[in-house]
Amino acid sequence: MPAPPASGIDRRLFLTSLLGVTAAAAGLSGCAEAGAAADEASLKDPLAKKVPAGTSLKISSFQNFQQLQLKLAGLDDLPFEVSDWLNIGAGPDVINAFRARSLELANNAGIPPIQAHYQGFDARIVAINITRKPNYLFATKPGSDIRTVGDFRGRRLAFSQGQAQGVVLLRALKEAGLEYDDAELVPLTSNQFLTALQSGQVDIAPLGNTQAPSYLKQYGAEGARTIPTDVVDLLNLLWAPATVLADRAKAAAIAAYIPYWAKGAVWQYEHPDEWNEEYYVKTQNLTLAQAESITELANKPLFPPTWDEAVAWEQETADLLAEGGYVKRFDVGGLFDRRFESLAAEAVPEEYRR
Repeated sequence: MPAPPASGIDRRLFLTSLLGVTAAAAGLSGCAEAGAAADEASLKDPLAKKVPAGTSLKISSFQNFQQLQLKLAGLDDLPFEVSDWLNIGAGPDVINAFRARSLELANNAGIPPIQAHYQGFDARIVAINITRKPNYLFATKPGSDIRTVGDFRGRRLAFSQGQAQGVVLLRALKEAGLEYDDAELVPLTSNQFLTALQSGQVDIAPLGNTQAPSYLKQYGAEGARTIPTDVVDLLNLLWAPATVLADRAKAAAIAAYIPYWAKGAVWQYEHPDEWNEEYYVKTQNLTLAQAESITELANKPLFPPTWDEAVAWEQETADLLAEGGYVKRFDVGGLFDRRFESLAAEAVPEEYRR
């Protein structure tokens, strides 16, 4: 796999190219900005209280996660048609699907909306679930002598600029007192991390809590290990293209979907045994013990009535990326469509509102 270019400017160009942003996208960026300006009045209209008949949405459901969750929770009676559940999860893939108009609502972490803005694509956050515990562990390649984040100095680290794993890595380096140039950040997308680790092409990659048990089962005997940290990626969110949110009928459907999304997360948290069996064991081919180890690390869903903390966190994340030269500095406030701000919190019991 190619190593990242040495200079900051070259690195930005390399990563931008990796994520599919070419010179042509500069023109697209201008079009996106013009379109957003034309639709700005619609983006401020009050939300309709009822979803118009015949309204449909195309929603992401990576590995059938969302569909199964709603079905098990008895929440699959949505008041609109889902014309497609797309098996898309990674931020860069979501952005590409948004651009192609094949996807209208997605579930991601905080960094993809920042990356979309940097690429000139206007999309807005419509729901927030706060995560207080780490969702990622740093996994070493087999046979590694790395024991702490401080040992990352001089090593090859898998880095995805447009995904949650990327910002978790940057935050971990900062907390350890390491500069970006103290290690070699190898630009990859998260679906390449396991292969890169297995082959020894990177020394470290951030893996989700759901991935780590299988990796350790396969390579733990060969010296692979995980390095937990207290670094969190605070935001689990729903977001949608501005053009979708400017459509009054689709905005009403999204507003109607948010309570289902929030209630589904609460149901999953409150029914770990059923979720372990129906999702992790039956669909992800994990053992029950592995499933239980994942569930033990699960975050309690928390839906804030106001988004001030989320906005501040997103600004810190954007500034962190800007410090590394990965994006330009900007005010993230425009990424949030606060018409939807209270909907998730209003749908769940008090203990899930934070």
